[in-house]
Amino acid sequence: MPDVAAVIDDLCEESQELDALVRELSAGQWAAATPAPGWSIAHQIAHLTWTDEVASLAATDADAFAGEVAKAMEAPESFVDQGAEELAALAPDALLARWRDGRGRLEAVLRGAPAGVRIPWYGPPMSVASMATARIMETWAHGQDIADALGVTRAPTARLRHVARIGVRARDYAYLVRGIAAPGEEFRVELKAPDGESIAFGAEDAPQRVTGPLLDFCLLVTQRAHRDDLALRATGPDADQWLDIAQAFAGPPGPGRSPRGGGA
Repeated sequence: MPDVAAVIDDLCEESQELDALVRELSAGQWAAATPAPGWSIAHQIAHLTWTDEVASLAATDADAFAGEVAKAMEAPESFVDQGAEELAALAPDALLARWRDGRGRLEAVLRGAPAGVRIPWYGPPMSVASMATARIMETWAHGQDIADALGVTRAPTARLRHVARIGVRARDYAYLVRGIAAPGEEFRVELKAPDGESIAFGAEDAPQRVTGPLLDFCLLVTQRAHRDDLALRATGPDADQWLDIAQAFAGPPGPGRSPRGGGA
């Protein structure tokens, strides 16, 4: 079982790293387009702000959160964009302050949650560790959009193991949202961290396997890079199919990124 406090610590560090990337941006840079169609850097931070606030609500007021879920069901294709659009209209300083306040409140809520509590969400309820892990994944992924918009190369950190873990755990979900039956057996996923550490998931003798760099796997499952641009290797037809559809995030299949050389 993950150390809940350590996962929350990693969430805070991931947020602080992204904060350092955006805190000195000009108003023009906040308005710069990111690889997500229609989303500026402000939209990316606005989305993180909105999600942190909703996560805090889910953990502290289940009835009020149920109302938010009902609203999402009324507009399943647009409710996330609406939340980002509203907050992105704030002045950069105001948006930055609101993001900091919201993530600080979420940290306090998660650290103070009773042991074993399950937090309701748009999918199945989550443990505190799982909620913190999901927030790490989203913060890193949307941070990647911002870094790409700014032309910045970020140094990968050990926190990527959280992103990889949720990507592996979401394997069957990627099939479900595409109406495809998931394979019955688990895959072996072996990843190499930048520091040389090996990170593995699944049975050692599983015939369906994925291997490659930890960073590349995280870029794939968050759909921040096209498979053709990554050094990932699949052994077996099922593992090969998964690399074409993998996603670590909830919701409908995303369009993903085009290969750097162009094309679909």
